[in-house]
Amino acid sequence: MMASNEPQPDTTANSKPENPSDDARADVTAAVEELLNSLSNKFAGVSSEIFAKMDEMSRRLDNLEAALQESKAKDGGSTKSS
Repeated sequence: MMASNEPQPDTTANSKPENPSDDARADVTAAVEELLNSLSNKFAGVSSEIFAKMDEMSRRLDNLEAALQESKAKDGGSTKSS
């Protein structure tokens, strides 16, 4: 009990009625900041994945368009659409 009595005066000296409330606010603030950072990192990752997919789709569409143009040129000769 002596070990438990020694920290108690320190904590009671440091703990005013406002401190538990302030500690709870600090904990909530830290948790919210951690959550926001996590969400921000996930959003950045998803955003970069979306842009990478869009770039890949653009390249594939360009290749498809070029292949269609080639096919039209071989088949029709003079029929081109722009």
